[in-house]
Amino acid sequence: MKPFSAKTPLPLSLPLHSDPCPTMAFSSGLRFSSLLRCRLLCPLPSTHIFRLRRTLPELRFLSTVPPSRTVRPIKARRRDEPVKDDGVEGPNGNGSILVEDMAGNGARIAPTELHKEATEAYMAYAMSVLLGRALPDVRDGLKPVHRRILYAMHELGLASKKPFKKCARVVGEVLGKFHPHGDTAVYDSLVRMAQDFSLRCPLIQGHGNFGSIDADPPAAMRYTECRLDALTEAMLLVDLELDTVDFVPNFDNSQKEPSLLPARLPTLLLNGSSGIAVGMATNIPPHNLGELVDVLCVLIQNPEATLQELLEYMPGPDFPTGGLIMGNIGILEAYRTGRGRIVVRGKTDVELLDSRTKRTAIIIKEIPYQTNKSSLVEKIAELVENKSIDGISDIRDESDRSGMRIVIELKRGSDPSIVLNNLFRLTSLQSSFSCNMVGILNGQPKRMGLKELLEAFLDFRCSVVERRSRFKLSQAQERRHIVEGIVVGLDNLDGVIRIIRESSSNAVASAGLRNEFNLSDKQAEAILDINLRRLTLLERKKFINESESLREQISKLEELLSSKKNILELIEKEAIELRNKFSSPRQSMLEDTDGGQLEDIDVIPNEEMLLAFSEKGYVKRMKPNTFNLQNRGTIGKSVGKLRVNDAMSDFIVCRAHDHVLYFSDKGTVYSARAYKIPECTRTVAGTPLVQILSLSDGERITSVIPVSEFSGDQFLLMLTANGYIKKVSLSSFSAIRSTGIIAIQLVPGDELKWVRCCSNDDLVAMASQNGMVILSSCDNIRTQGRNTRGAVAMRLKKGDKMASVDIIPAAMHKDFERLSPQSNTKGVNGPWLLFISESGYGKRVPLSSFRSSPLNRVGLIGYKFASEDRLVAVFVVGFSLAGDGESDEQVVLVSQSGTVNRIKVRDVSIQSRYARGVILMRLDHTGKIQSASLISATESEPVEEVAAISV
Repeated sequence: MKPFSAKTPLPLSLPLHSDPCPTMAFSSGLRFSSLLRCRLLCPLPSTHIFRLRRTLPELRFLSTVPPSRTVRPIKARRRDEPVKDDGVEGPNGNGSILVEDMAGNGARIAPTELHKEATEAYMAYAMSVLLGRALPDVRDGLKPVHRRILYAMHELGLASKKPFKKCARVVGEVLGKFHPHGDTAVYDSLVRMAQDFSLRCPLIQGHGNFGSIDADPPAAMRYTECRLDALTEAMLLVDLELDTVDFVPNFDNSQKEPSLLPARLPTLLLNGSSGIAVGMATNIPPHNLGELVDVLCVLIQNPEATLQELLEYMPGPDFPTGGLIMGNIGILEAYRTGRGRIVVRGKTDVELLDSRTKRTAIIIKEIPYQTNKSSLVEKIAELVENKSIDGISDIRDESDRSGMRIVIELKRGSDPSIVLNNLFRLTSLQSSFSCNMVGILNGQPKRMGLKELLEAFLDFRCSVVERRSRFKLSQAQERRHIVEGIVVGLDNLDGVIRIIRESSSNAVASAGLRNEFNLSDKQAEAILDINLRRLTLLERKKFINESESLREQISKLEELLSSKKNILELIEKEAIELRNKFSSPRQSMLEDTDGGQLEDIDVIPNEEMLLAFSEKGYVKRMKPNTFNLQNRGTIGKSVGKLRVNDAMSDFIVCRAHDHVLYFSDKGTVYSARAYKIPECTRTVAGTPLVQILSLSDGERITSVIPVSEFSGDQFLLMLTANGYIKKVSLSSFSAIRSTGIIAIQLVPGDELKWVRCCSNDDLVAMASQNGMVILSSCDNIRTQGRNTRGAVAMRLKKGDKMASVDIIPAAMHKDFERLSPQSNTKGVNGPWLLFISESGYGKRVPLSSFRSSPLNRVGLIGYKFASEDRLVAVFVVGFSLAGDGESDEQVVLVSQSGTVNRIKVRDVSIQSRYARGVILMRLDHTGKIQSASLISATESEPVEEVAAISV
């Protein structure tokens, strides 16, 4: 390189870039920027700064020219300044540079634009990185460094049945002959090809510490040993010497290296690949060898096979670390377009640690691909410490050489599914593999789908088989030609010996043999080279048999090369041989789910809860053990703070995952999950329903129905205050928009008050505020649509309105038919109707005391009230019976002031239809009974506190 200018006052050393890539022409720009940094960081005298500023335009980029030409940068000029060298005029545009070519006797100045030169140089550099380092070739599925490592080991004779050799020996061989880069990069690539948790089918057998799934680094290359795997020899190196691929010069043109390896299987799909280049990246998942051969055979037999047909044989990736692949949407997208997102979960089990305390543990047996196990355990411990995940008491990593085992002990009473869903959402126990199937095809990077990748491999494999066959055919023809000449010589042995004895030299003997027996040069030389011991009759027979064998071999090779179908059949046969020898079961299982997307409901326990509603539209969610069990006749426990002039309206029991249907007085129904209601204590006023539902002005929620599943044989029974009733299929409310839908049409002045779930075999018990009761079959009520009014349920007297409704299940229905009002039973055993009045009185009346009747009747007297009292609710009790035949249910009473009392139904007396009842709750300063709810006790219910209750 010449100096930039003879006038340069400040000599600056500008070394060339040392990157091995020959296309790093853009490095001149780095030298330019280094000059600027030198100018900024090194304080100079003002005169030097001025002179340096004049000299900066003299720096030039080097043009990308062939290596045979010598170039040097020359001085730039102003737009109006003529060029002094050779009298060549420069361009008129700004930012132009001049490059002087020193090839030949004279100098040639090539003007070029600065931005054009920078763009071309950078693109050349980017393509060099893409082709020479970062992206794998579609044909053999290897990057250059991996290909060179395998070839170097093959040249060293490190076969699968030979002894191991030091990895430092292999790395030195690769660096010295083929790959002039850092030894760390080569060793890291070698290590990865030996890790069974990185590659689905490792290509190298390692001996020593080659790292772990905990991201532990491998031992130094001087300590570890390696050799080729048997699969690598059979799949990548078996036909390398048969002119199957082109050999190119190495970096110093001292040796030859293969441009590709003659792969028998699509290695790019078998082990996958990942790499980041300049402006492009690739990330291809690994697959199962057996499935890959199957899908390759299908494509060979039916080139028009669709992607769906291919997926029947290879449904998805198969990661070496196992795991669960969630859904197939991402797989379909990746196989169709080359880009997709595959969600992978770790494989877990739940084990019972202590049967007495019922403590359980989550066992993690497999983790997603490329997940660091130690980092996963640390992340879980961090989340537990930060209270982000509840229910975990201890974490242990019990993994050993037999397999992975991470034990996560749970606290007593913790739900394993909830903890597991939290782990999926907050840790890498569920991660996504972003497919970006980019590879080098015909010297250019290209993103391809599954079928396109397989077709590109088949084209390459056909070329390999054809070149191998032509090479074998050429060798066989040459050998047969020589053998035929030897046989001719053996048939004329006396003449051959005479010609040789009479000849003065080898050349004369060769010419004599050619002329005498019409032989070629090679045939004559072969006869001259034959040993005397091979002149026997037995040797002649061997040559004749060899000639026949070669003739058959030539015939088969010519037949193979005559048809592409025969070549494809041979490719299929060779692939099946590899499958039979090296196939292994699938490790990653596929789950047919929605793609592994976790929502809030997945991390919320489906526990029972109490929902309390007030008249003014406030709701709060409380734990079921908020209210202790009390005796009949006690004052009760306050449900909590209420707003001014507010009163409790409803009190239900449901589960957190239930759909809660909210029916308003205007006949509209809304829906929301139960866990959407904020949980609070009983002393809090609650959350306004208008913050959860889109209620209109003045609209009130009058009935709340929790639904776990929208079954087709279930119905909702609706009853209005004025006595209109109708039945609607429950499935009609499975999809409710946020603004609500119509549940029933109301006449002016009427309002929807009660909604209950029922089936056609059930009975319905309705009661008015004056204590009149009607029992009727739900089958008698016609099923109608949502936008209807319904039929008349009961003939109400003037001033009377409906008070309550309850459903009698089909199991009790049979008992009701067996028991009639005329029977002699006293109703000691259930079922019973539980009546509750406003003044806090109640009683149980045997269900046998009532008879079934059609709708639109006056009904029978069920409760004889005083003039100032009215009926609040009626329930059918006796669903759950204790060992003594008594009711095992409980009733929760809520007064207008918000006081709650929870008592046992068995403590309520069994009386006749005309009796007044007993005191259930004292209402000295708490107003009247506002609402009542019936719940069932569990078998394990303690005396002082209820752990779980259900409707």
